[in-house]
Amino acid sequence: MAVICLLPLINVFAVSFSSSTAASAGLVKLWPVEFTLKSYEYVLQKPEFLRAFGISLQRVVLGTTISMILVTFLAYPLSKESKAFKGRTFYAWFFVLTMLVSGGLIPWYLIIKSVHLLDSLWALILPGGVVIFNVVLLLNFYRGLPKELEEAATVDGANHWTILAKIYIPLSGPALATILLFTMVGHWNSWFDGLILMNRPEHYPLQSYLQTVVVNREFSLLDPNDISSLSEVSDRTLKGAQIFLAALPILVVYPFLQRFFIKGVVMGSVKG
Repeated sequence: MAVICLLPLINVFAVSFSSSTAASAGLVKLWPVEFTLKSYEYVLQKPEFLRAFGISLQRVVLGTTISMILVTFLAYPLSKESKAFKGRTFYAWFFVLTMLVSGGLIPWYLIIKSVHLLDSLWALILPGGVVIFNVVLLLNFYRGLPKELEEAATVDGANHWTILAKIYIPLSGPALATILLFTMVGHWNSWFDGLILMNRPEHYPLQSYLQTVVVNREFSLLDPNDISSLSEVSDRTLKGAQIFLAALPILVVYPFLQRFFIKGVVMGSVKG
């Protein structure tokens, strides 16, 4: 099953390194035909692609950092018992309710517009800063940690900030790695919010840019003076090169987090 899931990606990879003639004729399967780097050269020379790639990198770095901080600070108090944190049940249900009921797309857009975030990078980061699913995953992981550790630290005079920084965070590496991966992939693959919240195409993140060029074939974003160079590549090879370059960062990061990902999901979902 894993090999079957990889076949489409391998085909896209092979097409991206094939000549325009072979790709257009449908001769490429799982291995490049008439190997060439023309498609990658064309894509990597496009300022629109590089700008969108840079915007997505900024979004991932800032968005992941902010989300990890907020999720960690929120999950810690919610992991306490009701006798230790009065009102804990109310706050927990308050946040869980947002997973079940949504305000809708239009109110969401109007709120972002009212705080003057439209057409800015923060519009792609702040609205999704706190993902409640990640909070639930992390607080359940926290609740599975031995309470004796916190009690011993409290006896030694440690406050909540010290306990969180020196006990909870170091021991919750698998859960944090899982949430880190979820958040990074979510920010990197998101495209719909970029189309809605960005008024100018030059502010599109990478996935929104690819949606306009690869899916809708909106070549108005390309430089008309470079249309002649399209004779060396084809629509399929260009799509393949852009899709593979867009997927490459996640493919590079995921193997390093996979072992934490599996452990974090299992432990965070069954404990507590």
